[in-house]
Amino acid sequence: MSDCTHNCESCGENCSEKKEFHEKLNQYSTIKKVVAVSSGKGGVGKSSVTAMLAVLMARRGYKVGILDADITGPSIPKAFGLTRKAKNSEIGILPEETHMGIKVMSINLLLEREDQPVVWRGPILAGAVKQFWTDVAWGELDILFIDMPPGTGDVPLTIYQSIPLDGGIIVSTPQSLVQMVVGKAHKMAEMLKIPILGMVENMSCVLCPDCGKQIPLFGDSASLDKAAANTGISVLARLPVNAEIARLCDEGEIERVVIDELDGAADAVEALLS
Repeated sequence: MSDCTHNCESCGENCSEKKEFHEKLNQYSTIKKVVAVSSGKGGVGKSSVTAMLAVLMARRGYKVGILDADITGPSIPKAFGLTRKAKNSEIGILPEETHMGIKVMSINLLLEREDQPVVWRGPILAGAVKQFWTDVAWGELDILFIDMPPGTGDVPLTIYQSIPLDGGIIVSTPQSLVQMVVGKAHKMAEMLKIPILGMVENMSCVLCPDCGKQIPLFGDSASLDKAAANTGISVLARLPVNAEIARLCDEGEIERVVIDELDGAADAVEALLS
């Protein structure tokens, strides 16, 4: 570009020069599409949405992996009941596999104890995530989901700049405060030219066990609909509060979850592969 400053860290353009900064994928890995699942704020159910989307895509017959980039708050192994440690080999670090064959890499698969805290500064955290891309032998995958850390700091920026993403899904809840913070994550992705596939509203309502009526515990979805309309982003799914899903996550049985409400989000991911 004629007005290029050659400072790629602050640039939102997706030019060929910038692509040179993408880290090289492990040579024993072939990944067709990469989708980041982000929130901008913790506690909205981003990791559970990532895990359920991965399960849904695996049920559709795709080869799926999850890169758990939330280094300081990893929860993907717990949701899948993974307790074995990842192993080194001559071709790289071997990810663990779930019962359905979903490949998973997380810092908790490398620590001696799952409750061991990761007390690292930003650059070291970012470096660890890059190693999950360069040093892990993923094999052949149709889709790799990246469970993003909350916020817009070092690690999300590193992922957006170092890994070639094909799309992003943003998870929110009905509260307008959360949506304001989530809006920052969307603007960050927009600045860095990451295409957003759509939004998933988690904890949209709770279903009355007696009559089935939808009760909006955290307010209605009007503000989310308005935000979606203003940004041109589709709302792909609205997920109710579900105690059974929480129980299955706690027991490491998320692969038993069946939730039809996520079909729209899975369709958007599947469209990338067509």
